[in-house]
Amino acid sequence: MFNFVAKNKRLLQVVLVVLIVPPFAFWGIDSYQGMSSVGADVATVGDQRITESEFTTQLRTQQERMKSLLGRAVDTAAFDTPEARARILDSMIAQRLLTQEVIRRRMNVTDDGLRELIAATPAFQENGRFSGSRYADALKAEGYTRSQFENSVRRDLLVQQLASAVSEASILSRAVAREWALLAGERREVAQSLVPASSFAGQVKVTPEAIQAFYDGNRRLFEVPEQVRAEYVVLSADALLAAEPVKPEEVKAQYEARRDQYEQKEERRASHILVSVKPGASEADKAKARAKAQELVAQLRKSPASFAELAKKHSGDPGSAGQGGDLGFFSRGMVEKPVEDAVFSMKANEIAGPVESEFGFHVLRLAEVRPGKLRALEEVRGEIEKDLRKQRAGRKFAEAAETFSNLVYEQPDSLKPAAEQFKLTVQDGGWLTRNQAKVQALNNPRLLSSLFSDEGIKNRRNTEAVEISPGTVVAARVAEHRPAVLRPLEEVRGEVIKRLTEKESAELAWKEGARKLEQIRKGENARVSFGAAKTFGREGDQSLAPEAVTTAFKLNRRALPAYAGIQRPDGYLIVRVSKVIAPEMDEAREKGAQAELSRDLGDKQFEAYLNALRADTKIEINRRALAKKGE
Repeated sequence: MFNFVAKNKRLLQVVLVVLIVPPFAFWGIDSYQGMSSVGADVATVGDQRITESEFTTQLRTQQERMKSLLGRAVDTAAFDTPEARARILDSMIAQRLLTQEVIRRRMNVTDDGLRELIAATPAFQENGRFSGSRYADALKAEGYTRSQFENSVRRDLLVQQLASAVSEASILSRAVAREWALLAGERREVAQSLVPASSFAGQVKVTPEAIQAFYDGNRRLFEVPEQVRAEYVVLSADALLAAEPVKPEEVKAQYEARRDQYEQKEERRASHILVSVKPGASEADKAKARAKAQELVAQLRKSPASFAELAKKHSGDPGSAGQGGDLGFFSRGMVEKPVEDAVFSMKANEIAGPVESEFGFHVLRLAEVRPGKLRALEEVRGEIEKDLRKQRAGRKFAEAAETFSNLVYEQPDSLKPAAEQFKLTVQDGGWLTRNQAKVQALNNPRLLSSLFSDEGIKNRRNTEAVEISPGTVVAARVAEHRPAVLRPLEEVRGEVIKRLTEKESAELAWKEGARKLEQIRKGENARVSFGAAKTFGREGDQSLAPEAVTTAFKLNRRALPAYAGIQRPDGYLIVRVSKVIAPEMDEAREKGAQAELSRDLGDKQFEAYLNALRADTKIEINRRALAKKGE
């Protein structure tokens, strides 16, 4: 068991991802064979369904994740686009395909391995040691039972193991890796010279005919877009939550009904020395290991203080030997059964053993006992009140949102009835366009589309109540309307002249720059003054434009100096490469390049594997259900 984490460090992050952003947590290992959910199917993958309810849950999970990353004020509607919904569904389909493959291959994660992985997760530790109470609190905060969470982690570990097995099968040759490293690490000495467009501005003559033609051909550049000034009302679950009263007797009743949730299990802190026994070892080898463990027990009973020193010297568990054998605090169910039974029958500071497990023989010392206890009512009162308010507000919000929606629909000429019903304020959203509103609550594609519809502009009807984020609905209506207006030519004449001058100046600069470049390549004196040469890698820096970097590394390294020209709005840029510097190669650099390319090849191999699973599986997507909320 104690070697599991060392072999699976790459998988440790999966536990945290599952806890913080639980992808597909609503279906665990125990439900692989027969999933059912209420609502229309968004897709079917083989014989498994992805229901609208499941898809909506995942969509909201992603929105909440973006809120946690970007701040609560972020508009989650920006992440409810057709493209975003398609990406989420694609991810869910991939997960279903991989899960089906895991089941077909009969893959498994042992209970011991799962326990060790969870125990090694920092989110569940205190002072670097696993804490049963912290584990229980973390699961409760995310709404998981222990069984649900562990099934979810087990499932994700299996999928990750399958993905790793496929992607890590790629091995790239050292020769290819070396060549790639040479190219990637190459540096070039680059100088540049700009033939500026601004120096040709005096040669440009803009005629009235050209001005009129540009204006007529680019009217949208000079158009003030259509605008509306909108009023809106916001109904949120948070406002209902704050106003929801909770009586002391209700808190007490909830506490009594759920006492088991507030009980902290007994935890024990123990140390061990593992005398390892290889799987399939002979009886003679086992006897030898048992004898060694017995010698350690006898030695420790004479000198208990030497436990840490002996653990560092003799223990076969690399995960705890360096800490003097310390396993930290754990409750029942977190270590293998023989060790658990022994530790929970010991007295403080007692030495016990040898205790046999599948890994060998354990010498144990119990360092500390943390008794189980029931958290006092006053300690958890705030949690209970919050839970009760949340439950009631959730039910109340569903009812309120329906009433709110009916009011704005049934009395479409005003938002006041809905505002008065729920003691809300009709707010001014200012002027907005079809694509953007200054007020965050109105910056929603569905709301904007409704406001700029015929019903919104001509009839001044309320929009429907739109859920802009979980627990928040908004309705709006047009208060004023400004149609799109083309600014007159006389008002924008100066702007037109400026645009035409810049365009024609750039074309003159391009012509002159190309002429100079041709002279340079012929060995003639083109009177071009290059700036100081600088050495750049393929990443360049701020002193060299990205297009100049790309151009410089395209030039022939075997014919130096080499030159190239780039047409830019500000003129014609001539690039010169005078030297190519190959990177110093050593074994570490070659191996690093080989590993990086192998990972990239592995990603492509896994993508191909997933595509093959798609091709072999009947997948049906209900486009109508997928687009239902995002239209």
